[in-house]
Amino acid sequence: MAARLLLVRHGETEWHAENRYAGVSDVALTSKGLRQAEELGQWARDRGVDAVACSPVSRARLTARPAADVLGVRPEVVEGLREVDFGWGEGRTIAEMSAEDPEAVRRFMEDAELGAFPGSEPASEAAARASTALRGIAREHAGGTVLVVAHNTLLRMALCAMLSIPVGRYRLVFPRLDNAAVTEIEVSDADTALRSLNVPTWAPLHGGTRNLGT
Repeated sequence: MAARLLLVRHGETEWHAENRYAGVSDVALTSKGLRQAEELGQWARDRGVDAVACSPVSRARLTARPAADVLGVRPEVVEGLREVDFGWGEGRTIAEMSAEDPEAVRRFMEDAELGAFPGSEPASEAAARASTALRGIAREHAGGTVLVVAHNTLLRMALCAMLSIPVGRYRLVFPRLDNAAVTEIEVSDADTALRSLNVPTWAPLHGGTRNLGT
């Protein structure tokens, strides 16, 4: 039986204002991010969610907590959902990196796999561990619905891998996932179907122009 996974990027963090790359860094949620987490919890209440899973990083755990509390479940902390390590890019902005090494940034923009930042986790490896984690959650909750709170880059890489899209193109195919917005996939064995993409939690999951269902 297929599992329905509702993929969510954590709430806004303190690095969002400057658009800094936050991978392994433990960056706190802003007051807006905490509100987004509360709104996500209220949204999840009436969506038939059976379980909540999240990355071990605090910004994801804090975003998942209100939904778990509303649903009366314990969040499943999944190590494989941890954000990508950006190496040389960690904690920096594109402008800062471009000023130091514009060619490195150009290569990354063209192909995040072949042009990965020095010292970063390879995109293919990050996508593989995230895909393994998501498929494991789907197997454990076959026939159910799981809210999965993780990270912008990791989720986009996982989507590419699970939908047979070159992982190095994740930035071009999925430009961004908004904070606390929901992307729905249906996972059955090795098959994955994308049902909706980047839907705000204040809008119906199966409504609006971002719905990819029939």
